[in-house]
Amino acid sequence: MRETEIHLGEPPFVAAVGVGVHGVASRTDVFRLPELWQLHLYQYDAELTVDGAAHIIRPGRVSLVPPGTTVRYRYQGRSEHLYAHLRIPPAGPSRTIPVVQDAGPEFPFLTGLLLQAVASAPGTPERTRAEIWTALWRIAHLTPAVAHPCPHPAVTAAIAHIEAHLAAPLTVPGIARAAGVSHNHLTRLFRAETGTTVVGYIRRRRLDRAHHLLRATTLSIPAVAASVGIPDLQAFNKACRRELGASPRALRGATA
Repeated sequence: MRETEIHLGEPPFVAAVGVGVHGVASRTDVFRLPELWQLHLYQYDAELTVDGAAHIIRPGRVSLVPPGTTVRYRYQGRSEHLYAHLRIPPAGPSRTIPVVQDAGPEFPFLTGLLLQAVASAPGTPERTRAEIWTALWRIAHLTPAVAHPCPHPAVTAAIAHIEAHLAAPLTVPGIARAAGVSHNHLTRLFRAETGTTVVGYIRRRRLDRAHHLLRATTLSIPAVAASVGIPDLQAFNKACRRELGASPRALRGATA
């Protein structure tokens, strides 16, 4: 596993922050940023090569690539991730961390920090720096994940199908067919691999995406609802209140 050294004595300078969409025009990207660090939070499966060292990208993983490093991504299809390109001052003691690691239970918190950084960038860039700085500190103190077998191929296929069709009606039998297993077998596998149900995963991912779209885009609330597969506005409003703690309008206007 490749590692890198990072300094966290001062907040980073944020050159760019946002949502990257890849794997549409081409299944492969190769690039390097001569002067900028690359921070990515992933919600998809892919292969990443960092200066010749191979890494597997899975949902829930985070990467922090130092400047001047050549990276090569191989995507499985449309792939969205949160990213930040940074200048990190060499201030304070250095810390050694993996270039790619599992965020584990910290992943939702890190996602929230980066979403707030994206939302704050146009009007309050100083807050964006603060949110990213907090995320870097959390990443530097992630607990190493216990080694575990690769996810069952059917679970990987099911998640890929869900992520690609969040805006469409989804049923467990239909997802099971796409994954090539029976309804009951997928239910058992999915619970064992992810700790949640297929329906629970769909609900969480739809609301995660809705939260991001409400905070980081100017899409209308009906458009956001339709894009996450909950076109009934009353149902969307109830889901946001239940899962995210506020109405869509309140989530869009929140600054905290």
